[in-house]
Amino acid sequence: MKRFFNLLVPLLCLCSVFSVNASLDSSNSLFVAADKATIESVELFKFDSSEQQQQAIALAKSLRCPQCQNQNLIESNSPIAKDLRLEVYQQIKVGKTDEEVVSFMTHRFGDFVLYEPPLNAKTYVLWLLPLLLLIGFGIMAVKSVKKNVNSL
Repeated sequence: MKRFFNLLVPLLCLCSVFSVNASLDSSNSLFVAADKATIESVELFKFDSSEQQQQAIALAKSLRCPQCQNQNLIESNSPIAKDLRLEVYQQIKVGKTDEEVVSFMTHRFGDFVLYEPPLNAKTYVLWLLPLLLLIGFGIMAVKSVKKNVNSL
């Protein structure tokens, strides 16, 4: 068994090196936009002030990428995240508030882009299911303990 692990570790390291090299090559990557103009416009976006830049970056960090699982717009390399980052940057540069930008994003993509969706008719299950499960498990635990105490 020890020999198996001694062979497995170098093999895994070798596979990870090849996968990192493949992901660094932009022609093989799945998450690179088709055109370099979009990439450059996002990465080289010019703000009027550093406050605008900080506001836009903070807002992009607070919005979830619609394509990725639990990555914000800054962390994600998907083409749609790059487009949405550019949209956020442009709207902040024009002078829109955080609420206006968030409203635009939720109107376009729904509450999924928010890490903390609001409590409304669509999200009752999302907010109340953990509480209902906790109450249900609590009731089952009390019944189980009572059953075991009565059987003694």
